[in-house]
Amino acid sequence: MEKRLQKILSEHAVASRRQAEVMISDGRVRVNGKIAHLGDRADDTKDQILLDGKPLPKKAKAVCLMLYKPRGYVTTLSDEFGRKTAASLVSCGCRVYPVGRLDYASEGLLLFTNDGELANHLMHPRNAVEKTYEVTVRGNLDAAQELLSRPIELDGRIIQPPLVKLLRQGKEKATYEITIHEGRNRQIRRMCEAAGLTVLRLCRVREGALELGSLGVGKWRYLTEEEMESLYREDRK
Repeated sequence: MEKRLQKILSEHAVASRRQAEVMISDGRVRVNGKIAHLGDRADDTKDQILLDGKPLPKKAKAVCLMLYKPRGYVTTLSDEFGRKTAASLVSCGCRVYPVGRLDYASEGLLLFTNDGELANHLMHPRNAVEKTYEVTVRGNLDAAQELLSRPIELDGRIIQPPLVKLLRQGKEKATYEITIHEGRNRQIRRMCEAAGLTVLRLCRVREGALELGSLGVGKWRYLTEEEMESLYREDRK
């Protein structure tokens, strides 16, 4: 069956769909001897598809795992500044890449997979996969919950109203549970900044139906069959 080339590349664990689009645009992909273009379709059971002159690897079994990313790690596969990468904490015997991002100073649940289509679905803002964070802040605590709950403008668009719940509060700091949908770049930190709050700790504890639970900092585990099924149910919506 013919499919878009970027989907085929992602299914063969070469790259995410977006990365595959760049590879195709750069002329790195050939189908039956001809340079491919964005929008081209092919059948990987019949057509010869080459990336950089080499056949695509065989389709890998879908692997998905969660890591408790510590603070002080970047989520890119490599870092030009020599910083520690979250990928260096994962050793599952196959090439997996992070789904979305947690910034350098943040911690918590970070998914890794070799399934490019699933990764693209989970990362795309239009699919509104809920993400929940525990955020400790200091500042004007009397107005913090009200200000954090506002649907402010980010990147030229009004965000969906986040769900904000106070977990605990002291004299100088408070911890909130914040659930968002879009997952825009550094959204939680930008929400706190707009509310005049300083973030002391930011930890992602849930993504969709997946929960960080008791997983230790810097540790990872494979998703259970039930958890995998929940992700693919989301992917088929």
